[in-house]
Amino acid sequence: MHKPAVAAVLLLLSGAILPGCTMGPDFKWPGWAAAPEAWRGASPRPPASVPVAAPIDLAWWNVFHDAELSTLEARVAQENLDVQVATYRLAESRAQRGIVAADAYPTLDGAASYQRTKASNNGLFAGLGAIAAGAGPVGATAGGVNGVNIGAVDIYQYGFDASWEVDLWGRVRRAVEASDANVTANEDARRDILLTSLAEVARDYLQLRGTQTRLQIARDNLKTAQQSQELTRERAEGGVTTDLDVANATAQVATFAAQIPALEQQEQQLVNALSLLLGAPPQALQAELAAAQAVPPVPPHVPVGLPSELAERRPDIRQAAAQLHAATATIGVAEANFYPSFTLSANAGMQTLQPKSLFNLSSGFYGVGPSIDIPIFEGGRLKATLALRQDQQKEAAVVYQRTVLNAWHEIDNGLIAYDAEQRRNVQLAQAVAQNERAVSLAQTRYQQGVADFLQVLDAQRSLFVTQQSLADSTTTIDTDLVVIYKALGGGWETSFPIPSPSPQTVAVK
Repeated sequence: MHKPAVAAVLLLLSGAILPGCTMGPDFKWPGWAAAPEAWRGASPRPPASVPVAAPIDLAWWNVFHDAELSTLEARVAQENLDVQVATYRLAESRAQRGIVAADAYPTLDGAASYQRTKASNNGLFAGLGAIAAGAGPVGATAGGVNGVNIGAVDIYQYGFDASWEVDLWGRVRRAVEASDANVTANEDARRDILLTSLAEVARDYLQLRGTQTRLQIARDNLKTAQQSQELTRERAEGGVTTDLDVANATAQVATFAAQIPALEQQEQQLVNALSLLLGAPPQALQAELAAAQAVPPVPPHVPVGLPSELAERRPDIRQAAAQLHAATATIGVAEANFYPSFTLSANAGMQTLQPKSLFNLSSGFYGVGPSIDIPIFEGGRLKATLALRQDQQKEAAVVYQRTVLNAWHEIDNGLIAYDAEQRRNVQLAQAVAQNERAVSLAQTRYQQGVADFLQVLDAQRSLFVTQQSLADSTTTIDTDLVVIYKALGGGWETSFPIPSPSPQTVAVK
């Protein structure tokens, strides 16, 4: 190798060994709006279930102590299709990170070839051959160049090509940093989807149990109305009452019976919703969930953690921070593009016309040397790219602030709703108790002949309405608790499905 080439290579290698500068701003955790020292307190007269600053269980749905719910939740991570899609997206981002990181390393390619080639009798090589033979000035003729005939030759060659761009300005390092941040964002995106799926399963399951309770209430009230209808018929046949009471009793029966189909429809749709969340066909969980169960009660104390832990646990906040990190790193990539790029390249190999000399040292060839690429005029592309990256970082910062603020609102609204619904539930329970007493008194007075049948009908309707409202309120308390845990980020989700190496094996039935 010539001395100037050796000196240039050594100079660039020494520059690569020295710590290179990294363009662009370094990312710092953005922080967030001042967190309160404690969550919103309960009302002056605390309800039966009160949030407390205790550690949140990873399996937060266990606070309901419902074995069937826990069984369904255990299947979500493996069977929910949205979680599986998010898992593949995470795998894709990791692969993309590997692609970007490869730019930090030299490339080495090997090649081998054989070619039989023949130059034109009338071309450049023919003219050079004639001159070398002393034929004098070249004159083209129809039969060739002064009778020169160039034969075919065999060319055997193998060798290696290597190149390496020296990352003096940190362009590759910033690109890898952005890719790492994108991987983190996709990890938290998957956590967010898993948390949403877990919360949706809990919500649909609790609503299913609430619907089954309301359906049982409707059937019980229908049975009571049918008994009243039979009683009025007997009294009408005995001349004690009129057909008007029979008609009113019959209308009451029809009114209660009309509530049942809608509740049965809601029950079946909730079973289907749970089946979909678990990646199963419609009615796949019918046998498992058909038996009615009561809405599980909430515990007296609900662990909700501390406000300071929210950023560590809520995946959408972590995802927004990672996206801000990625946007910050891309500024460094854009700034590095303003500076020259240095590349070391080399090639070496063997070339011969005879196979027997393919491994002789005299058949060897090589080339080595540095190159520099200096951006001189790009038509404003580099400046526009940098401005774009800076604006994207500002946008990501605003998105992060909005995500944090939205989290505080969701938690505060959830705690308000949980407290208010419990206080409403207490009043509804009292209303149900009094309406049950009113129905009993109205029926007794009607049988004694001191009250008309309309009082019985009104009392039965009022009881039915308050019973349905109480059942709905009890369900809402449970689903409000699910909303709180979702707003808090659940536990720290760590169970995820592993992408299948052969997605083509998915069967279509």
